[in-house]
Amino acid sequence: MIARDVRVDYSSQMKSAAVAELKARLSGYLKRVKAGEEILVTERNVPIARLVPVTGTPEGLVGLRELEQQGLIRLGTGTLSKVFWKLPRGRDRRALVRRAVTRDRDAGW
Repeated sequence: MIARDVRVDYSSQMKSAAVAELKARLSGYLKRVKAGEEILVTERNVPIARLVPVTGTPEGLVGLRELEQQGLIRLGTGTLSKVFWKLPRGRDRRALVRRAVTRDRDAGW
């Protein structure tokens, strides 16, 4: 079965694919979704799901990028150099970090 056009409302059309067709040609359908198409998944001609492209960035990342633009943080690359593990540990002589963690735990964080 080839994906067919399905009228979703008066102004848009969406490709449709039966579950068996989607399973057989998943890579092709995912390529179409990456290109911006939406795919309506049907089972016995009844719509059961819709595959849509992911847009934007996760909300948390948006907030971090704003902080980075303000110069308050610098986003990392996701990797730590081998030198990092050999650096001396910081000292918290007044136990401020431990107290802050304990306070957060007691508050329900």
